[in-house]
Amino acid sequence: MLGVYCVTLHVSGEILHLVFCVCISGPASVVTMLVAPLLLVLFVPFSPSSGAQLPNQAKAKDLPIATNGQPFPWDRMRLPTTVTPLHYDLAIHPNLTTLDFTGVVRIELDVHEDTNTVILHAKQMQISNVFLLAPEGIKRLQVLEYPRFHQLALLSDSMLIKGRKYEVHLAFAANLSDSFHGFYKGSYRTSSGEVRVLASTQFEATFARGAFPCFDEPAFKANFTIRIIREPRHIAISNMPMVKTVELPGGLLEDHFDTTVKMSTYLVAYIVSDFKSVSKTTQHGVKISIYAVPEKIDQTAFALDAAVKLLDFYDDYFDIPYPLPKQDLAAIPDFQSGAMENWGLTTYRETGLLFDPEKSSASDKLGITKVIAHELAHQWFGNLVTMEWWNDLWLNEGFAKFMEFISLDITYPELHVDDFFLAKCFEAMEVDSLSSSHPVSTPVENPTQIQEMFDDVSYDKGACILNMLRDFLTPEAFEIGIVRYLKRYSYQNTVNSHLSFNSCDVVAFIQHYVCLYTQKWYSGDELDVRAIMDTWTLQEGFPLVTVEVRGREVRLSQERYLKTDDPSPSEGFLWQIPLTYKTSASNTVHRFLLKTKTDVLFLPEEVDWVKFNVDMSGYYMVHYAGEGWNSVIKLLQHNHTALSGNDRANLIHNVFQLVRLDTALELSLYLSRETKIMAVTQGFGELVPLYKLMEKRDMKSYIVDLFQDLIDQQEWNDSGSVSQRVLRSYLLLFACVRNYAPCVTKATQLFNQWKDSDGTMSLPVDITMAVFVIGARMPEGWDFLFEKYRHSLQMSVKSRMKTAMAVSPLQDKLKCLIGEIMKTQDLPDVVVSVSKNPHGYQLAWDFLRANWHTMIKKFDLGSHTISHLVTGVTNQYSTREMLDEVRNFFGSLTEETGSEMRCIQQAYETIEDNIRWTDKNLPLLQAWLDKLLFNTLKTD
Repeated sequence: MLGVYCVTLHVSGEILHLVFCVCISGPASVVTMLVAPLLLVLFVPFSPSSGAQLPNQAKAKDLPIATNGQPFPWDRMRLPTTVTPLHYDLAIHPNLTTLDFTGVVRIELDVHEDTNTVILHAKQMQISNVFLLAPEGIKRLQVLEYPRFHQLALLSDSMLIKGRKYEVHLAFAANLSDSFHGFYKGSYRTSSGEVRVLASTQFEATFARGAFPCFDEPAFKANFTIRIIREPRHIAISNMPMVKTVELPGGLLEDHFDTTVKMSTYLVAYIVSDFKSVSKTTQHGVKISIYAVPEKIDQTAFALDAAVKLLDFYDDYFDIPYPLPKQDLAAIPDFQSGAMENWGLTTYRETGLLFDPEKSSASDKLGITKVIAHELAHQWFGNLVTMEWWNDLWLNEGFAKFMEFISLDITYPELHVDDFFLAKCFEAMEVDSLSSSHPVSTPVENPTQIQEMFDDVSYDKGACILNMLRDFLTPEAFEIGIVRYLKRYSYQNTVNSHLSFNSCDVVAFIQHYVCLYTQKWYSGDELDVRAIMDTWTLQEGFPLVTVEVRGREVRLSQERYLKTDDPSPSEGFLWQIPLTYKTSASNTVHRFLLKTKTDVLFLPEEVDWVKFNVDMSGYYMVHYAGEGWNSVIKLLQHNHTALSGNDRANLIHNVFQLVRLDTALELSLYLSRETKIMAVTQGFGELVPLYKLMEKRDMKSYIVDLFQDLIDQQEWNDSGSVSQRVLRSYLLLFACVRNYAPCVTKATQLFNQWKDSDGTMSLPVDITMAVFVIGARMPEGWDFLFEKYRHSLQMSVKSRMKTAMAVSPLQDKLKCLIGEIMKTQDLPDVVVSVSKNPHGYQLAWDFLRANWHTMIKKFDLGSHTISHLVTGVTNQYSTREMLDEVRNFFGSLTEETGSEMRCIQQAYETIEDNIRWTDKNLPLLQAWLDKLLFNTLKTD
């Protein structure tokens, strides 16, 4: 093809601009993106780079060695700040046939110190034609590569002067990634069996460097102008709206996108695909579009309405207009994480965005609204205001997780999201009670450590301590504080101390207003919010508060709660704990700030019982010393509704962690009258693991008997509130898995009818999991489910089928399931599900070991996916033999293959705790069950 390009050379200010005109033949993509560097090669005299000055040349022997054998002029993982980017002009051409891409990036630089070296990131790409545009002319730069740190050094033979602006030009090429990060290839199969290919991005946390050379750290914010070359059969979308499309020689098209706002590299996004879209406009004039594969576009209506409603809510709540003209939400067929908050182009797993009113369940609706609420909250917390470095990831993720529940409580009150918040705190405590836990704000440096920050501590603990602070200070004061924080730091980066440092920060603003709202119990002089927050964000773990009531006197003490028997890791910890409590004498919620190791408070009168941590608004556990637990048990057995459902769930959780097992089981007896979802599910959460560790029929019978009346009350339909429907699904699934005869009979009947109709019969959505689980027990039923799984376009239905097949007792089918038949993105969840299956736990462990190196390459070291695999597969092991086996395997790894990952230490600790629990409690458990059986027989 023949292209004509024009050249003009002029200087504007201190930036040299280049336009040119030339006839050149060749593939259009190469012409378009590489012609500028090629012409620079022709026109610019090359000065040997051997004279380029290196920082610390006298210490060159101590510097890393680049790939060409020369000293690399930077020896740290973090980039220097002598030069920062202002603007990227990025042109990129993905080839979806050859599965590679080429590109050119032009980066405008601001120089803060005189230097002759520019250090930036690039990973696994070929770099060529690198030039500097300076006021004095165009200069070729020498390029050094240091792959260990994913760094490039661009060396100039003249000094870049402080205060001046420069541009660097780099051409690059690479393969589309085989993983789920960087610029990676994806695919999907149409209903006719055709495989279609797409390319999409996932840059958080450190993967933009695999797509284009850049300053790939969150503090290096810049503007981005992006152009994408594509074939006419595809579309391209990016962070900003497309402003024009240019026809190129060879039948290609080049889409030009508007310049972004100032943002971090990890938020850049682009997709080339054949997706279709639907759109609406918010009340504030923002265009919302949902993108999906063509055959699933009819499943986007719910997400579209939810996105419109939630973006309008945040626009008003934060009192800061959403700054972009559009917000796209794209359902990606191949996607590792749940979703990603790229500014203006959020990306999701298909299960996180697609909803079919006829096929999707109540929990599907709850999950989709939560994930959309989370990603849209990030447009403010994370995108507009960004943590300076990944050690403070919680400033992004903790706030976004917290805002999920705040936003949905107001916009979708019918979802009753408060019923599900406690589960997040319980999950965080499970990890945070291990000695291998970490502070919410903790130092990290390398990519693996950064990936490990995306865990329950950053997300769920972050959200729980924010909820505790909000409850302690009142919602009004808290809202004022976070809005002022966002306005103060818009388009900037923040650190943990900004939440508690000066008069411009969120906690200081909260403190300023708190007297107005909380003067009834605290004066502003006494309240130091900064000190409170530091105790929760700068030290790991959480407190155990021991309460002992003696008449009107309540003695309080605190210590770190740990599962280990070793007391040494719990020494030296002290929290400022916002305690709440209520008593038998009044429904009033009382508050007390426990700032010392011990303290005493006085009640107005003697009471029958006291309950601390009202509704579990606080992130701490409570032990009721003396007769305290007996008083609580007596209350639950005679009048459990005197406490809220969340209070009852909180007590169930605490009692099983803190007291003798027989005492905890005595408390559990009240559950036969429980109906609230959090209390019921927490009861299951504590009792079912006992059954699995014990593997005794008596325990299974006890659990089924305990909940039998509630199970029998469930109707096999989709009636009721979201909480009632989610509880119904949970109960019927449990009953079928535990072989409760009436449920098994009903589920078998429904599965056979559904199978006889070739899957066309409409089953009530909320009971399909129970039905599928029973069907998957027989070979012909499993095979039928698998065929329907392969051809279904309903993502929520596929998800339930996948889970049902994973809990089948058919070992040959389980082996098949985790072999070649699952999309790789689904494989980790399937392996973990199989590991929970008594017939599959060894299979899952064998698979993990045999495929470890493949998995860490595909999903990346330190990722939440790998952590979930390690802990999910091993967390039920309770023998020394399995502990030795686990230690032997992970001990054989190198640092490069994951030996230093935190999740491995967590796996060891969890197995050790299971062994201790089994040794200590199995005799108690058996004795208690024997006593219960004896009393039952005597009563009969």
